[in-house]
Amino acid sequence: MCLWVVAFGMVSAAHAADGVVMPPVKLTLDASAFAPEQIKVTVYLPPGYADSQARYPVLYANDGQDMDAVGLQDTLAALYAQHAIRPVIVVAVDMLKDRASGYGLFDRARRRSVVGGSRIGPIGARAYDYAAWVAGELVPYVDAHYRTQASAQGRTMLGWSLGALNAFCIGWEYPEVFGQVGAFSPSFWLAADRSDANAVESTRLAQAMVDRAGQRKPVRFWFAVGGREETNDRNHNGTIDAVEDLEDLINGYTAPDGMHRRGLRDLGYPVDMDYAAHPSPSDTAAYDLFPDGEHNQATWKRMLPVFLGWAYGVEPAAPVSPPSP
Repeated sequence: MCLWVVAFGMVSAAHAADGVVMPPVKLTLDASAFAPEQIKVTVYLPPGYADSQARYPVLYANDGQDMDAVGLQDTLAALYAQHAIRPVIVVAVDMLKDRASGYGLFDRARRRSVVGGSRIGPIGARAYDYAAWVAGELVPYVDAHYRTQASAQGRTMLGWSLGALNAFCIGWEYPEVFGQVGAFSPSFWLAADRSDANAVESTRLAQAMVDRAGQRKPVRFWFAVGGREETNDRNHNGTIDAVEDLEDLINGYTAPDGMHRRGLRDLGYPVDMDYAAHPSPSDTAAYDLFPDGEHNQATWKRMLPVFLGWAYGVEPAAPVSPPSP
């Protein structure tokens, strides 16, 4: 991997101790599968990094161009000041020029993308290439250049919307690389057949991945969705599709053909279905419904500190809140 651009700043140790996050490191990296396009990456180092020999967990995040909009640096600074989370390195990867091609599902064993249809066209045509670059090139690069906890337990994958669909799949297919996944408003509606509502219900691709799994993966998951993300309700049961798609992946469901499709619970995952009521960093899998949440950056900004408390919080879980506007 070739590094083309590096730019970073430093802050004093005193400011770091106060919870001020160090200025980010900007990188532009080669990815041969996408040449001549290069991928922009931003690395956010935790307070005290420059004055420490410690090794840190790493959070990899899709849609790195959204980090200002979701308040990453302000949220980290607030949580560090509250001593609510352990220090973490954040590696934010900007989306590819064709976001819909990179953020999707893939079959690692077959080395191919698993493409689904949508109103905007095919989703995930380059998902395998992107995931292979993240797991096979970006992660080794970060481990070689920063003091990381270079193990699956030390790495987390995060995303929202299509980026959450992709983050889930990366964790699912690379459990030896990523030990945790955060999925905000995941696009679990992606299906092989969109000809009618029953076809979508029966051929949703992420749910099929879980149903086919022979056993539980050694990965922890934190899921969140908003209760006002949409108004679509394809089976007219009173639950919007965004919520039902996620709950079906977790709990399993009965398909229109009458057959049960397995969910995470069927594979043996203990799932906390009401994380908001009793947050704990020890949860293996957690579901958090934001009743008034919408499918937008403002909602993901609200989800972020809660997720960080789950991923990096110290027991007992400290109450966390987003930074003041």
